[in-house]
Order: sequence, then structure tokens, then C-alpha cells
Amino acid sequence: MAEPYPSPSPHRPVRPEDKRGFLQKLAEFIHPGPDSKDELIETLADAEDNEIIDAESRVMLEGVIRIADMTAGDVMVAAPRMDAIDINAPFQEILNTVIETAHSRFPVYDGDRENIIGILMAKDLLKLYRAPELNLRTLLRPAVFVPESKGLNDLLREFRGNRNHLAIVIDEFGRVAGLITIEDVLEEIVGEIEDEFDEAEDDGDIFALADGSWRVSGDTPIERVNEWFGAALPDDELDTIGGLVSHDMGHVPKRGEQHELGGLRFLVQHTKGGAVTWFKVTRAGGGA
Repeated sequence: MAEPYPSPSPHRPVRPEDKRGFLQKLAEFIHPGPDSKDELIETLADAEDNEIIDAESRVMLEGVIRIADMTAGDVMVAAPRMDAIDINAPFQEILNTVIETAHSRFPVYDGDRENIIGILMAKDLLKLYRAPELNLRTLLRPAVFVPESKGLNDLLREFRGNRNHLAIVIDEFGRVAGLITIEDVLEEIVGEIEDEFDEAEDDGDIFALADGSWRVSGDTPIERVNEWFGAALPDDELDTIGGLVSHDMGHVPKRGEQHELGGLRFLVQHTKGGAVTWFKVTRAGGGA
């Protein structure tokens, strides 16, 4: 009995049906798609101009495109700026570090900062209150190590797959170069991720506190600080107040450090990624 429809020739592969219309094919022929990432980003800008996508969507899409060429070494927090915990430190000192830095995960080392032995979850310290006989070492999670050359795309995929949110970055000589978190990677796509220390842009970067002092963000332009406080801080070499205070102190200050400059006393309230996020500012003479 003959088949109702002829079978495809075994020598001729079956091609999927091209469902594009004639006008779409013609448009693609006349205006071919972008040939490079730069052209693709320009296309996204055009799409925003034509109100096909909004500005936030364009920024996120550009971030996704750009991280394809970025590595862990491009985004990591450098080793000297890592907030790490010494396994042999007194419990109260460890607790103070956790509270002051406000991180959720910490690299833990034994003796030498190069000797990372695990990751401590801040919430796991609560277990010591219930069972003081526990050894801190038993609370450590395994540390994940990645090379500086690790692509961010691959790293993000691994973060999602193994549910680790922090990795130790190793240089070509096997030494600790820094650390990177899933937040660091996501911020390259969506921009700065706000936490409980961040304020909405409408609140400004300088605002008064009830005790007569002021809260000032580290990236506030020096010029604005001068205008606000009637000060004369130098702004010819550095742009932000965080950079100026760090330069004058000779190092990036940690939370709790304070420094007097130009008649103002700067108390570091919060740092992130090796930079001061917020200062509490008072007049050096004690008055508001």
C-alpha cells in the first residue's frame, strides 16, 4: 500500500521551516544585525531612544553584555582590604568584627592571612550562645577558590549552582589576591545594590542628625562639603570627601576610626569594598 505522503530522502536533511515573513527577511537584509558588542550596545541605546525599552532595562542589558569580557580579578575586593577573621582570636574580638563590618560571610585564616581555612557565616555565631562548648572550627564552611582569570559569566553560574555566595580569588602564583561575592557580580549588571546603610537618592548625600551632627556619604564631592560646612578643604587633586580623608590619613580607614580635617571631625560609620560609604561629621571644636 502506498504511503499517503512521500518520506524525506535519506540523502537530503530536513530543514526546519523558516517562519520569518518576507518583509522581516528584507529588513534584515537591508539592516543587518550588530557585528560586535559595541554595535549591540549602540543598538540598545537606539532602542531606548525609540522607547522600545526603558533606561533601567538598557543598563541591565549592557551589564550582561559587558561582564562577558570581565574576570574575577576585575571585580574582587583586594586582599589588603578583605575583612577576614583569625580563628585564634578571642570570641569577643571576632564578634566585634562581625558587628562592625556588617558582612554575612567572612574568610577565616589560621596564623597567616594566606592560610584561608574556611568561611564563617555570621548567623552561625548564634550557635555558640546555645552551645558554648562548640569549637569555632566546627562552624566553618568550605572555602571556594577561583583564579583571577575566572570569567564572571562562569563564576555567576557556579555561584547559582553550588549556592556559595563568596569565593577566594587566587593569583597566578597561588597566593590570595582577594575575594569576590555574588553581590559584586550582580552589581556589575544591575548597579549598586542598596543595603540597610544606603539611602535613597532623594535624601541626599549630606543630612542632619538629631544630635546636631551630620551624616555624609563618602562619595560626596569635596566642593559640596565645603559649601555645606563653610570649610576650605582642598579639592584640586581629589574629588570626593572619602578619598580626601583616606589620603590624609594615609590608608583607607575602618569603621570606628576618626580623623580631623579642615575644622571637621570625620567618624567612619560604614565601609564597603575598601572605601568609606558613610561618615558621621561634627565640628572639631565640639559644636554643631
